[in-house]
Amino acid sequence: MLISRPDPSEYLPYQIEYVKRVQSEDVLTMLATQIGESMTLLRGLTDEQVLYRPAPDEWNIKEIIGHMADTERIFAYRALCFARGDQSPLPGFEQDDYVRESGADEIQISDLLSEFEHLRRANQIAIHNLSDEAVMQTGTASGMTVSVRALVYMLVGHVEHHMASLKEKYLPFIP
Repeated sequence: MLISRPDPSEYLPYQIEYVKRVQSEDVLTMLATQIGESMTLLRGLTDEQVLYRPAPDEWNIKEIIGHMADTERIFAYRALCFARGDQSPLPGFEQDDYVRESGADEIQISDLLSEFEHLRRANQIAIHNLSDEAVMQTGTASGMTVSVRALVYMLVGHVEHHMASLKEKYLPFIP
């Protein structure tokens, strides 16, 4: 199932960076391949390595994985609501508050990765089963109009963003 690239009017201005990271309209394939890519990248890290942060005010690797799972869940919930025609305005979320309250440092890395993997697999199936009409539905999140297809692109682009960050700012510098 190909999902055409959303128009900039279908997502929040800061989310353009996520949408731009998606290189194909075959987002279902990208949703699937990102699971393997992220697991390959992160599964071999030690308990000590996943606590690495490039600067005191930046998240560590466990916090990034927890954040990816939280965001996966939130974007998917928004997509579900809008695909089902729910026009109730949905709140934004403050990612730093979510990370701070997540307790990611106390969660086993294998559990964090498993949570993300299961969320992504469930979302992949749910998105695959959306009708063309449902993909084009819109709703309000964070006070702005956003479409289901934009949320699908953001799911992919958000993970691309964090995988690139891990490859550039984290993994080269951990022992």
